[in-house]
Amino acid sequence: MRVVLAEDSLLLREGLVRLLDEAGATVVEAVGDGEALIRAVVDHRPDIAVTDVRMPPSFGTEGLRAALEARRLVPGTAVLVLSQYVEQTYATDLLAEAGLGGVGYLLKDRISKLEELSDALRRVADGGTVLDPEVVTGLFARRRRGPLDALTPRERQILDLMAQGRTNRAICQRLEISEGGVEKHVSSIFAKLNLPPSDSDHRRVLAVVAWLSA
Repeated sequence: MRVVLAEDSLLLREGLVRLLDEAGATVVEAVGDGEALIRAVVDHRPDIAVTDVRMPPSFGTEGLRAALEARRLVPGTAVLVLSQYVEQTYATDLLAEAGLGGVGYLLKDRISKLEELSDALRRVADGGTVLDPEVVTGLFARRRRGPLDALTPRERQILDLMAQGRTNRAICQRLEISEGGVEKHVSSIFAKLNLPPSDSDHRRVLAVVAWLSA
């Protein structure tokens, strides 16, 4: 798995290179700003671009914006965004603009756990969507009332796990229910959120975006 890494702090960047290597990835280039991230993705065409949200010069959302621009220039590049804090806008923008999956949003505290980092890299590289469990919990707590209030507690639980990037099989193992039962709940979620079958849209991603935007 080939990775381009963007982190403005040299110390953190070197540490992340070692962590990614231990997680089974090969960092083909590590850079310190958004423009360099875009260039590196275009040059190397990696499997994943891993970036901090906040990058020079203003330390706003340059890292996130650069990763999405790199993805537009090199379609198919997966994006894993790292953040120090839970921020709804970052997660929503990432999912809304990234299209058909292949994106992740993790808190920096999470990536020190090699098993979780390796799992997130694999799922994002495979086209899945990964949200840090703390991000999911925090956003759920602050969510306004809306269409998602029609979901049952079990459907909300399943949508929570969908937001973390879990497959139906992983959800059935986690909740100890049948895979057929999970499929029925997922179909009900799609129906309640008015997400009909489509060849061009990824309904699991759209369901998570609807939840974040509610």
